Amino acid sequence: MNQRDDAIRDAKVLGLPKMLILGLQHMFAMFGATILVPILVNSYFGEDVLHVQVTLICAGLGTLFFHLCSGFRVPAFLGSSFAFLGGFATIQAMDTGVFAEMSNADKLSCACGGIVVAGLLYLVLAFVIRLAGVSKVMRFLPPVVTGPIIICIGLSLAGSAINNASTNWPLALIALVTIIVFNIWGKGMFKIIPILMGVVISYAAALIFHAAGLTNADGSAIFDFTNIANAAWVGFPDFSFCKFNLSAILVMAPIALATMMEHIGDMSAISATVGENFIEKPGLHRTLIGDGLATSLSALVGGPANTTYGENTGVLELSRVYDPKVIRIAALYAILLSFIPKMAQVIGSMPSAIIGGVSFMLYGMISAIGVRNVVENRVDFTKSRNLIIAGVIFVCGLGFSNGLTFTVAGTSVTLTSLSIAAIIGILLNAVLPGNDYHFGKDQEMDSNRGLDMKPNLKEDTSYRNQE
Repeated sequence: MNQRDDAIRDAKVLGLPKMLILGLQHMFAMFGATILVPILVNSYFGEDVLHVQVTLICAGLGTLFFHLCSGFRVPAFLGSSFAFLGGFATIQAMDTGVFAEMSNADKLSCACGGIVVAGLLYLVLAFVIRLAGVSKVMRFLPPVVTGPIIICIGLSLAGSAINNASTNWPLALIALVTIIVFNIWGKGMFKIIPILMGVVISYAAALIFHAAGLTNADGSAIFDFTNIANAAWVGFPDFSFCKFNLSAILVMAPIALATMMEHIGDMSAISATVGENFIEKPGLHRTLIGDGLATSLSALVGGPANTTYGENTGVLELSRVYDPKVIRIAALYAILLSFIPKMAQVIGSMPSAIIGGVSFMLYGMISAIGVRNVVENRVDFTKSRNLIIAGVIFVCGLGFSNGLTFTVAGTSVTLTSLSIAAIIGILLNAVLPGNDYHFGKDQEMDSNRGLDMKPNLKEDTSYRNQE
């Protein structure tokens, strides 16, 4: 097992106040992307059909359920999945048959019914892995496949970081520089909460800029407090039960093929980041069950699909605090915010530029993890086979920016760029001769990926002293 001497694996040594602050940092990291999904879906429908409060409580409860299914071992946060956005847009545009007279709210319910089925497909793959064994599955995912996929996970989000940052570059740079300063030169607790410090300091700067009459690059106001003023202090999430329609299921369910591949990539990324074998223990089948059921339960009550979040993996890499309890605290924050609409709006008022500045670091860290995955496993790029696999993965993962849409039984289905990259990479690795990596046979190389077949080792959990 590839252990990290400076890692904190039991956050209780920090004390409850610091654990609460670390949880807050994870909550800020996931918040922007999580609430962006309902915002985008509502823009497709032209009205508020996918509610932010429902999205938040489903993310929080889904994360806790995932931790339960994975034995409380995996430090992963489940937020809203972007992979299903194409499916939502497709169903909204349907105007024939039963959809001709259907309201937008009912269309969303049908879309959620399709997501319920998509989540249940995770259980099928989990069953196969449980029967066949993780070794037989992971032999199709050597470092030459998972490394480039992890790199693509970060780089595919780079455009989002730039777009957000470009709305107000001074604010984005304040957030980015603050994170770098606290991560490199911070002392004690401040060194492990650079993301939170970046958010707090840049938010304070934004308030000063706004008070001074400065605006964003497009001339718009930095803050709009209208939604905060109109929001209630206490409110119950507006749940709505899903409906099942075969056409909607045919649109949404196949997307699970993509998100399952992304899940495996995320589990590899988290394992490589933390240095623990989550693929083997608690097992890929258990993490798939947790992710799939969390997705189905969310959609059952009118929420979006859930997925493991790369943003929080970036926070793990920066903070070196790997205790899953901190992630569960962030989940509790999300649940609490779902009942406090005004506070959710306060956090939601965070300027896009700040999210962009933070994303510069988080998305870059994810890609850097992929690079490390390739380097530590000594992937031989003098071999044409490995160059072909990595090259095609990069082009697919970064080139299909809008995904790939095709028609099945008269229904439009969209695969995301990452799912295309994962599927093509796995197929090329399976058919091209000269495979130079075999999972389970080289413990040192598996260890570098956090995927060795040895049992997890207990590590010294004492808090490292900061000079």
